[in-house]
Amino acid sequence: MNEKSEHNCINTDDLLKETKINIDKFGLQIITVSASNYLTSFTYSIGLTETYHHPEIICFALPIDLAQEIINDVADLIKNGEVYTCSKIYSNIFNESKAMFIVVDKRNIADYFGAGINYYKDKKFDALQLVWTDQNDRFPWEDNFEEKYVYMQPLLDRNADFKFYEPKNLTTFTTRQWLEHKKPILHVVHDHDGDWQFLTRDQMPEDIKIVAIEELTKNDSTLNEIFDLEYGEEAERDTIDGKWTRNKIEYNEEK
Repeated sequence: MNEKSEHNCINTDDLLKETKINIDKFGLQIITVSASNYLTSFTYSIGLTETYHHPEIICFALPIDLAQEIINDVADLIKNGEVYTCSKIYSNIFNESKAMFIVVDKRNIADYFGAGINYYKDKKFDALQLVWTDQNDRFPWEDNFEEKYVYMQPLLDRNADFKFYEPKNLTTFTTRQWLEHKKPILHVVHDHDGDWQFLTRDQMPEDIKIVAIEELTKNDSTLNEIFDLEYGEEAERDTIDGKWTRNKIEYNEEK
């Protein structure tokens, strides 16, 4: 139905032109964002809102060809009058397994629908997340869902206040200045080994403390803005409401 398009392979202007062509020709454009060492892959539609007055669709961690095929199939059914709703189990999307849709919290849209926002501009749009089951046909919110799949499929209807992929009780490093004096976090480091450091920039080695990552986001929701910081990256800002600047971590090697 349309050509495959992946982020990081085409500049913004060319992607917008291609998106307009494919929506005019096929009714939608499909965008795939490949997985990184830290973040899972995801695939989403652009154009279902404009063409069929239906929410856009996003799904996570599926093989690229399968994800695009499924979104194309779903679009064909929408074209023929199907309206997908939440809380209903669908058995005709995947072979031999179930699927459900959940409503994407609007606070999560900007994190995953960049090309869609660029296309729709000031026009708001809704989105549904297609959720798949594990090898035992259990959904992520069901008991005994397989642990290895938990963080491959972030649930975008419920994670707007805590966007990090890790468990909420993950041990992270912060400073005495943040814990005792409520000084703002101005420097965040995501080490190559996966450890997170949330620093106030005035700490000494003896000031480092351990805290669950959720305690940080509860006190400062703006930390969610760097939830997608890659392994080996750091982010800095000048004030608690300032813009984050991201960089690769540079280590000083001692001779």
